[in-house]
Amino acid sequence: MERDRMKIVIAPDSYKESLSAMNVANIIEKGFKQIFPDATYVKVPVADGGEGTVDTMVEATNGKRIELDVVGALGSQQKAFWGISHDNSVAFIEIAAACGIEQVPMEKRNPLITTTYGVGELILSALDSGVRHFIVGLGGSATNDGGAGMLQALGVKLLDEQGKSLGYGGAELARLSKIDFSTMDCRLAECKFDVACDVTNPLVGENGASATFGPQKGATPQMVKQLDEALSHYADIIKQDLNIDVKDLPGSGAAGGLGAAFAGVLKGELKSGIGIITQLLDLESKIKDADLVITGEGRIDHQSINGKVPVGVAAIAKRYDLPVIGIAGSLGKDIHVVYDYGLDAVFSVLNKVCSLPEALDPTNAAENLEITARNIAATLKMKIS
Repeated sequence: MERDRMKIVIAPDSYKESLSAMNVANIIEKGFKQIFPDATYVKVPVADGGEGTVDTMVEATNGKRIELDVVGALGSQQKAFWGISHDNSVAFIEIAAACGIEQVPMEKRNPLITTTYGVGELILSALDSGVRHFIVGLGGSATNDGGAGMLQALGVKLLDEQGKSLGYGGAELARLSKIDFSTMDCRLAECKFDVACDVTNPLVGENGASATFGPQKGATPQMVKQLDEALSHYADIIKQDLNIDVKDLPGSGAAGGLGAAFAGVLKGELKSGIGIITQLLDLESKIKDADLVITGEGRIDHQSINGKVPVGVAAIAKRYDLPVIGIAGSLGKDIHVVYDYGLDAVFSVLNKVCSLPEALDPTNAAENLEITARNIAATLKMKIS
């Protein structure tokens, strides 16, 4: 492996609540340089479309984060954000920034009334900045309104039998009689929406948005039934007025039905989050002539095979039969499964028993990561006869 100009690609996700993806990459490079000072290092912060994607992509593209006030999940004003690439060509949006479940206190969680209106306001802000290409992460919503609130913010009129506009929330959809798209922002016709969606749930039914995700958003069994019927009616009206069937569309149930609005109404593509990000970053061209690929995230475990960054990066590396090392904050249950998905070896940075706050402390995490990276590099350099 060792040669005059060994190329090492470092492509990690962030260590959630501790280190950004770029910080992780810089620290791994620092540790490796103690052993391989003359190697060529290529650092590529990566995200999977979930929480933290905006900040990671802003770092990776040398862009900026834009903050603004939007209507939150409960209908009141709150701070939210989106990101834009340095060349102003791509907007990065996490829907949870506008309607995230973590922003709603447990006792106030009620998907009958929560709205995605703020997501539409994030899109409008990006449109006003001239952006027409969007990368949208659907995870972590507190809503079950089928993206109706988002569409209302974008100018779509959702009308009842009396021709009056519907209010916020999933329950309101039961009163829907007509959808008027004539007032929808005309700039949307020029847009491309790449939607990071790693679930395949349909909009309605036993595996739909309400039944699968409603309870964690505060829905009782009766509310689940009510919400599912409302979404089914909503889908019928979309088919009536747009001739688009979103009921059984794979992924349409993501984020309380936002998948249906993005795919069915805004003509977005629902894709693997890690696939969208690695394509945008042109990661394959950076990896294909490498000697070693290093990746990682806050925790690597059996769930890492479900669209997470380390396995996504490893899949690209293995197209070129390259060795892949994963460095994580911690290793979890059934870690051995990741070996079948391209990760040749995985390491935890923890070197002593400590509390979670101690492990997450950025100073501690940085020190532990550098030591681990240095020791991995030293091991690689060893010659054992």
